[in-house]
Amino acid sequence: MKFFGILFLLVLVAVAAAGYVIYTPFGPHAETFVDIAPGTGTQAIAEQLQRSGIIRHRLGFDLLRERRGGTLKAGEYRFDHPVPMTEVYDRIARGDVYTRALTIPEGYNIFDIAQAVEAAGLGSRAAFLAAARQHTELIAEWAKPGVAPDSLEGYLFPDTYRFSRHTTPVQMLTAMVHRFRQAAIQLGLTEDVARTVIMASLIEKEVSQDAERPLVASVFVNRLAQDMPLATDPTVIYAALLEDRWRGAIYASDLQSPSPYNTYKHTGLPPGPISNPGMAALKAAISPAKTDYLYFVSDAAGHSRFSTSLKEHTEKVQAYRQAQKTQLQ
Repeated sequence: MKFFGILFLLVLVAVAAAGYVIYTPFGPHAETFVDIAPGTGTQAIAEQLQRSGIIRHRLGFDLLRERRGGTLKAGEYRFDHPVPMTEVYDRIARGDVYTRALTIPEGYNIFDIAQAVEAAGLGSRAAFLAAARQHTELIAEWAKPGVAPDSLEGYLFPDTYRFSRHTTPVQMLTAMVHRFRQAAIQLGLTEDVARTVIMASLIEKEVSQDAERPLVASVFVNRLAQDMPLATDPTVIYAALLEDRWRGAIYASDLQSPSPYNTYKHTGLPPGPISNPGMAALKAAISPAKTDYLYFVSDAAGHSRFSTSLKEHTEKVQAYRQAQKTQLQ
């Protein structure tokens, strides 16, 4: 009888100890990251958590595994305050991995996005650019007939995304293209998608005021109808970026570039988008305003001034330059 009493006492002690280990909050008071590699077993995960100071003892984690089951997910986890071991286990079973925000503003091109990816610690700029140029199958449904796109430019929809550190460039690109698909459905954009996106990408880079985007679109539509060069600076800049010769300003040599993206040299739209447009620019490209405008220029307040003739446009350009000189004095 005495033996069973001692055994019962030992069991009580063991249960109490297990309960203390599992249910009493424990963990770091400062931000701590644990990166669980794919294929890591439960015991190895428990040992990794114990070494990192996230749990008191790996045996408690093993007990939870026996009781709760489930599949433990690989990934990077962030801990910054003591919690019961049950919470740690549940987070890993849910795959509640730490993610990093990646914000893509309207008008970013693939070079800007690649730099943002690297700055967010989500991978290298070079790897992202390579993937954006290689995986054009992601936008095959919208490509112009008989024309293979050079990259995913134009279809990486501006938004704030959250990715784990283990997200591959292809997975990031797929998410951005998926977001574009959602926007296209919302706008009813089903026909002539490639042309619309090219036009929207020009509008996005030329004007920042949403109310002026349909007017800028009308200028481009009118110039195209009259077989006039679009003569838009952002396309010249993009041509230089593609050829890795952008120097931060447009030079006379840039305006003479034979690149098909140089809309001073070539009539019609460029062969592909030059940026990734947002909703307002896409709407303007789909439904441009009805005007006779053929020219526009920014004023000192950041708005656009529109003209129907070259004479009127020249006067507005001169007024803009004079305003700039006045501000510098």
